[in-house]
This record gives sequence, C-alpha cells and structure tokens, in this order.
Amino acid sequence: MKLNEFIERWNDESEVVEVQTSGSTGTPKKMMVEKERMRASARITCQFLGLKEGDTALLCMPLDYIAGKMVVVRALVAHLQLIAVEPSSHPLKGLDSAPTFAAMVPMQVIKSLEEPEEAERLRQIKHLIIGGGAIDAALEERLRSFPNAVWSTYGMTETLSHIALRRISGSEASLWYTPLDSVSISTDADGCLIVDAPKVCSQRLTTNDIAIMDAEGRRFRIVGRRDNVICSGGIKIQMEEVERLLKPHINCQFVITKRHDPLLGEAVTLLYEGEASLKEKIEDACRGILPRHWHPRYIMSIDRIPMTETGKPARARIAQMVN
Repeated sequence: MKLNEFIERWNDESEVVEVQTSGSTGTPKKMMVEKERMRASARITCQFLGLKEGDTALLCMPLDYIAGKMVVVRALVAHLQLIAVEPSSHPLKGLDSAPTFAAMVPMQVIKSLEEPEEAERLRQIKHLIIGGGAIDAALEERLRSFPNAVWSTYGMTETLSHIALRRISGSEASLWYTPLDSVSISTDADGCLIVDAPKVCSQRLTTNDIAIMDAEGRRFRIVGRRDNVICSGGIKIQMEEVERLLKPHINCQFVITKRHDPLLGEAVTLLYEGEASLKEKIEDACRGILPRHWHPRYIMSIDRIPMTETGKPARARIAQMVN
C-alpha cells in the first residue's frame, strides 16, 4: 500500500481500516480495526514520548501492517512532519538529518549500525522505538550507551501496535516492560499475559506470551510464546530461551523448533544456515552452554531460515520443514 492510498482511506467516511497480521505463528490474516481506537493509541504514545507539533517522524515500514499505519496516524493526530522512505534495511541512508521519532524493526537497527553515517543518525534520533521481533543481548548492549531514548515495544496487531515500552538506553534502562496509560495486565493459570486496554481493544485479550510479573504486579517480562514450548520427555522447554542462551556462541543464523520424536514425544531441533561442517561447532556450543535436557536432539543445515515479511522466524513453516 502506498502512503497516499492509506491517507485517502483514512480520510474517507468508513470508521474502520484493514490491517494484516505478521504471520509469525501461522498464515497472515486480515482484520478490520476502528479508526477511533487507532487515534487513541496514537495519542497515548505521543503523550508518553512527549512528541509535539512540528516534530519529525520517520515512516520506514510497510503500510500493510499496523506498525507502519500507526506511524502515519501518530503524525496525523499529533501534527508531526512525516518523512516517508521506501522500506529497506537501511532506512536512514540518504537522510540529511535524524528524525525526532522513528519506529524500526531490529534488522533495520542492526544494518544501520553497520554504516558509520547511518549509525550516527541513529544515535541522534530522540525517540527510537523497536518492535516486530526480539532484540538480542548484543544489540541491546550496543544501544545502551545511546544519548537519547531507545525503547523496546510490546504489542500486536490486535492492540493496534504497542501497549507497553521498555527503556533500553541510558540510566533508565530496564528489563521490565511498563504498560502505557489506561493499560492493565495480569496472567492466566498458564502464565500467559492478559492485556486489558479498553481504549485500543474492545475486549480483554489473553495472549500466547508467557510472562513474569514484577512484585507490584505492574510491570512484566516476556519469556516466550506458549506455542513455542517443547514438551520433551515431560520437560517443558521454551524455544526462545534456548535461542537466547546460544545466540552469543553461534556465529550463523539459526532457529530452534520442535520435531516429533518416538521416544521423547517432542525433541529440541536446531536449524542453521551454513555448511554441514559447522554442525560440530554448534554441538560443542550446545554442550557447553545448555542444560543437558535442552540439548538439540537434531541439528540440520538448511539454505535459508523462513522469515515473515516483518523479519520474525516463520515458526509454523519452520515446524513443517522438520515434521
């Protein structure tokens, strides 16, 4: 979708617009969302970040998804100056100055840091929010020294982008997500996060994200998705936790999935991009880092790990490859 097309639809008489989910856990689907709730979400974010009329906002993500649409809505609601660039892995390339506000996926941040001029512009963004995928420890460490505010976001299409933010940079950096104004959170019996955000979502939403609450029950951390639990020999193993532990020690793209196993029921399985000769190094890393019952029972080389358009592992397609 092009920017002028979205703005035309935003200004028409319809009270809803169509958005598409990312498809990280299955087939992408389309849904209709209310414009008034999108406006409410935009106001909440702009107030939290202190964005004001005349500030610049960078649009560098596809307008098919809620993240891109919400950048435009924030600009319209708060009277920001919108800077639209073609979605790419180098969104700051060619810009003369840094925008006040930008929303990016982790891959765009990583690629921008690889180019000195782009890295400097990235540091100059006053409010950088990062969503659409996990921020690994190495990237977070690089962002911690940034002079301005860098935030990790938590949200989904159903909540019209993020409903909680976690500061990554500076002395206010935290491991905990803080819900935005009017948002309350809890967990169900399975430990999955429940989001109550009446201004942006018409009903309480029970997510598939397994969360840990802080002592006050106000902030939360995400451990992983319920869909991504491997029940191996009666032991529950979270795919994201295995990936997090291995990431600093494996120098190639990889993903953890599960495979049916006649002995264990489900077996931890690691797919990686690269030569078959890397398998021994990966096995060594697993033995040195992971608890014994987390060791991958299967390690396989593939040409390319399937990803969604928003840069997340396409978990459903990956599982189909090994079963």
